[in-house]
Amino acid sequence: MPISILPQDHDGQELYNAISSFFSNFKVGNLLRKCNAQKEKGIPVLDVFKYKLCNVFSDRSMYMQQKTGSFKESFSKNTFYRFLNNPKINWLRFTTLLSKAVADAVEPLTADDRVNAFVVDDSLFERTSCRKTELGSRVFDHVSMKYKKGYRLMTVGWTDGNTFLPVNSCLLASSKESNLIGPVDHFDGRSLAARRRKLAQMKGTEAMIELLKCARSAGHRADYVLFDTWFSSPAQLIAVKKLGLDSIAMIKKSNRIYYEYKDEQCSIKKIFGICKKRPGRSRYLLSVNVMVGKDQKIPAKIVCVRNKKNRKDWIAFICTNPDLSEDEIIRIYGKRWQIEVFFKTCKTYLNLISECHSLSYDALTAHTAIVFTRYLMIAMEQRRNEDERTLGEIFFFFTDELADITFGESFQIILNIMIDSVCAIFQPTEEQLQLFIDMFVGRLPEYIRNSLVKAALAL
Repeated sequence: MPISILPQDHDGQELYNAISSFFSNFKVGNLLRKCNAQKEKGIPVLDVFKYKLCNVFSDRSMYMQQKTGSFKESFSKNTFYRFLNNPKINWLRFTTLLSKAVADAVEPLTADDRVNAFVVDDSLFERTSCRKTELGSRVFDHVSMKYKKGYRLMTVGWTDGNTFLPVNSCLLASSKESNLIGPVDHFDGRSLAARRRKLAQMKGTEAMIELLKCARSAGHRADYVLFDTWFSSPAQLIAVKKLGLDSIAMIKKSNRIYYEYKDEQCSIKKIFGICKKRPGRSRYLLSVNVMVGKDQKIPAKIVCVRNKKNRKDWIAFICTNPDLSEDEIIRIYGKRWQIEVFFKTCKTYLNLISECHSLSYDALTAHTAIVFTRYLMIAMEQRRNEDERTLGEIFFFFTDELADITFGESFQIILNIMIDSVCAIFQPTEEQLQLFIDMFVGRLPEYIRNSLVKAALAL
């Protein structure tokens, strides 16, 4: 059979060798068979899967390849679309098992005491029209603060501080029937297709727990779960704790969410107001131990950090491991930023949004899983190129492991987020913004300035 990417030049041959090596090392064909992706007759499933996987590296889509006569595969477009629309393939299990295999190859490269974490977030999977797209919905976009058409791509990732691996995902439709735009197909409740659609119409907080359970059942190991304010309610923190995992999250500054502090139910604003803040230019303003929950309570630590863009403002983090130091809470939470880079990479370079125009929810799920496979392959290749410890036992013993994220890098990430917020609200000119940054950095303590300089030089 002709290969999907013809090695007509040196770069093409290297690319094909890298893809073949990835398939061989992580036994992609066996994983597909475990997830019900196997041929009934004719073309092997692995050939169709490899073509779809590699199509992002081609300058033409399947449609244009057929139009121009450059489509050299031995299967027809009907075979290709039957593969994508197959409701029996368990794509959720496939990405979970593949990411576990890749994580097993990455974990030995780091020390045993290094902190690994799950990262959970969602991103808009936009569709221009959802009238005929199955489960297409009006979903709220937290970036633009508007309702848009499409899905919310709920994603669980794994990171060791250097390499981010997408574990599994779900395209969430709206849980409200009034926000559903596209049709809803019905399947036997015992089938995989029905369970997939049931998960799609869960609330985001419930779907997050299901995805974490799937990751844990596949053998993924992590010390913490990192997420932002949209998922940091007390009920969610307790639900994650029941899975045997601790959480580190940014707290929503709401007057309707309470924590038990000194036998009194207080909002985070009240706790911040009544507690004495640390004097001077300390790395954090406040650190208090609280109890989270009503009927079932768990201990937690809240750490408040000054908003350097607005000295009257502050940011709060919560960790369900009260024994963890304040600096470690801030440093570990900085690893959450990697999932934002992942979403940007998938949308900009791996054709997450633009490539698949199918109306079937099964096909969209398959496309998302294949994009995740592309990212896993690239992440592993990047780790091999950057980490000499992947070259063999001698290099493993004589080369230091890649550095974990530092406190300075975490601080810089938080600083960048604040600067973006200032630009969005006040819309300063470049000169005004640069003057603001220079004045701000000039007033920072020397140890923070040094950390920022080191992080900038490392980039």
